[in-house]
Amino acid sequence: MSRFLSRRLRQTFGSVSALVYLALCAALFVWAIVVSVGDDSGESMAIIFPLLATAPTSLVLLVLPGGLAMVTVVVVLAALVNAAIIGWCARVLRRGGRPDPAS
Repeated sequence: MSRFLSRRLRQTFGSVSALVYLALCAALFVWAIVVSVGDDSGESMAIIFPLLATAPTSLVLLVLPGGLAMVTVVVVLAALVNAAIIGWCARVLRRGGRPDPAS
């Protein structure tokens, strides 16, 4: 079971483009947290950048209650969903006209 899960995760998130996207989202999120914590006025809008980087999946935040914990969950889940889509697109484009052996 764990070999299947490991292979599936590598297949989903293993493309370079998906990994670069995840790294970019993580860097943006860490930057936004650091900037927001360092802002004394409480008017920092830095959290907008990770939300825009993970759009359209992160737009679900508009209907969820606020708070840093919820923003963290939404950004992480949205980045994973978008990275899975990027990985799928990269796999399909790399495959070309050949049928997918995994299906």
